[in-house]
Amino acid sequence: MAGTGIVAGEAELTDAWVALRAGADPAERLGALRRAHDMFTAAGHVERPVRSVVADSWRRSARARVSPDGHARVELGDDDLGPYRDGHPLARAMPVVRELMGTYAMDGEHLVAVCDAQGRLLWVEGHARTRQRARRMNFVPGARWAEAAVGTNAPGTALAVDRPVQVFAAEHFRRPVQQWTCAAAPLHDPRSGRLLGAVDITGGDSLAHPHSLAFVQAVARAAEAHLALLAPPAPDTGSALLYALGRNEALLVAEGRKLRLSRRHSEILVLLARHPEGLTGDQLLCELYEDESVTPVTLRAELSRLRRLLGPDLLHSRPYRFTAVVDADFDTVARRLESGAVAAALSAYAGPLLPSSQAPAVARLRRRLEGQLRAAVIARADPGLLADWAYSPWGEDDLAAWQALDSALPAQQRPAVHARVRELDTELSARPVR
Repeated sequence: MAGTGIVAGEAELTDAWVALRAGADPAERLGALRRAHDMFTAAGHVERPVRSVVADSWRRSARARVSPDGHARVELGDDDLGPYRDGHPLARAMPVVRELMGTYAMDGEHLVAVCDAQGRLLWVEGHARTRQRARRMNFVPGARWAEAAVGTNAPGTALAVDRPVQVFAAEHFRRPVQQWTCAAAPLHDPRSGRLLGAVDITGGDSLAHPHSLAFVQAVARAAEAHLALLAPPAPDTGSALLYALGRNEALLVAEGRKLRLSRRHSEILVLLARHPEGLTGDQLLCELYEDESVTPVTLRAELSRLRRLLGPDLLHSRPYRFTAVVDADFDTVARRLESGAVAAALSAYAGPLLPSSQAPAVARLRRRLEGQLRAAVIARADPGLLADWAYSPWGEDDLAAWQALDSALPAQQRPAVHARVRELDTELSARPVR
């Protein structure tokens, strides 16, 4: 999992991730970056000295149709922000973040910000004068700073690449942000590894130093360690957790162990989690293949390896079934949808179920869950939920979702979204009819 080990020293802080080498002249670097930024926004060419992580981010920003001169949009108003962040998992990490970063931010006239996994700023704290300056670019609680929404910036890009990153001055995609420098690191759920958000420090050129990146990495790891201490006890032998959304290899937490499974074993456990009553070998063979390309002998060998991995106390045969109650992340999404809690369901949806799996039963379950969630989000017509879906990797080409977002937004916030709708409509019209 990116960004979750202890910083070992300068070896991790390579030129690709650090904005300025020690002793470099910020003014000279800034001039070169501004010229490179102007070249990219005018002609789409990336020139030296743009770092590869920044160049890749600029390209993603351009594909998302981010305007170089726009401002962030506030998605969570005061009425929604308080309850949302009070219930967010990162609320429990804020005491650690404040303790480690508060004095540093005040003394250096910096800002400390924490965002959710969709790039919405939940907390922005620090020096009062700096907060006032930051309001001019909507760097405020409730504003969306995802890379796909506002272009290259430390918290948004840290979420996009799932690792700590530093962004200096004109490396920011939007010109109004280019007077700032920031460093951010992603924050993960210590049990499942799910991305929860990012912690960021924002200020002036003095932050363009390897130490600021190492510092924010250390804060992120301390926050994750704190969350681990506060987490409920690991499941006992009577229960297990299965995480299969947004990952090709499922993670099983059971009997105090974390097991990262192979792709075939992941498919088997997803199907057994969906059928607590158990499945025979023949039923599993049909669910996994639906043809005669794999023999029962081959499947029995695979199941034998899986039982050795899990242990006989967790997986029984005749029929094959879990002996523990399995709480699967895809079932959590389904339950929340059934109860009408669309926002909670979307928050728990880390991505398509085993996205690379071609097992027929898994593919059907993946399509059904994604389709139900997508339909619920579109029907709710909430701009925040629609933006979360449309700007996600699985929603970036979803024309209907972008159209719904276009309709739900106030007129002054529609131009970029409307441009994306036209682009997708053109692409779909150009595809050959089969």
